[in-house]
Amino acid sequence: MAKLPTHAIVADIGGTNARFSRVELASLVLDKVAVYPCAEFATLADALIHYQQQQGLTDIKHVAIAIACPVTSDQISMTNFHWRFSVKAMQQQLGLEALQVMNDFTAVAMCLPALTAAQRVKIGPGEIQHGKPMAVLGAGTGLGVAHLLPVNDQFIPLPGEGGHVDWAAQTEQEWFIQQMLAKEYGHVSPERLLSGPGLEAIYKALALYRQQVTEPLSAAEIAKQALTGECALARDTVLQFFASLGSVAGDLALTLSTFGGVYIAGGIAPKLLPLLADSEFRARFEAKGRFSAFNRQIATYVVTAEQPGLVGAAVYLKQFLASN
Repeated sequence: MAKLPTHAIVADIGGTNARFSRVELASLVLDKVAVYPCAEFATLADALIHYQQQQGLTDIKHVAIAIACPVTSDQISMTNFHWRFSVKAMQQQLGLEALQVMNDFTAVAMCLPALTAAQRVKIGPGEIQHGKPMAVLGAGTGLGVAHLLPVNDQFIPLPGEGGHVDWAAQTEQEWFIQQMLAKEYGHVSPERLLSGPGLEAIYKALALYRQQVTEPLSAAEIAKQALTGECALARDTVLQFFASLGSVAGDLALTLSTFGGVYIAGGIAPKLLPLLADSEFRARFEAKGRFSAFNRQIATYVVTAEQPGLVGAAVYLKQFLASN
């Protein structure tokens, strides 16, 4: 087994922003964090080179990248941005000793065991059963989904594309939203609602459903007006968002019996946390018919850690290097 390097570079690449940091692998402490708009760079390699040069880190040769798209082969193609690359070619281009690339929610899943009590907020009943499977989902530019299996002293992440399964409407209001989205997209997945664009779609659909004339709002403006209480439609949009999030989270809990907990990450839910208690999130999480009592035992949390993807990428790299 090779000696573990002192430091590495980790990255969390979303559809909008690219986050980079140096990490001390022994302690998982992050520093030299920088965030760049993806649109400022032609390629991911260009962004990484810029970060290393700007921070004086060109001597670091171990890198782990969490990225918002499926990672199933050497060829990486982002879902909500135009970057495409070969992992092997990028490693050779940059002269790296190790380059680990993972789905962004693989990284978020890997951070779960490292979360402190201050980095998560519990929602509703249920208790964590250690050594049991965990699930994580999070809305941002898209909807990320992953599971995590504890096995001996290691963790096995199970990345997936659960954000793109079928979304199930459960109320008359949701049937209206589903029909509107189906006319526009054909297939309606949870990501069509549980994302930044999804907030905007819910807002538009609720206005039509209630026959209200209103101008379109950005996701950021919807969140702002919902939190201040200045717009009832914005607030109801957020409440519908959390209700649907609870249903999808409950489905994940059932799929893999996630008695290790279900964790809500991503950029949207933590910002809207003050409205979560007034929503149907937990009620919908538990509303699974004959298995409602089953889900009631499972704990749910909102992840409030600032950089879960970066920490998870570091945990992933550290585990990989330790076992090779």
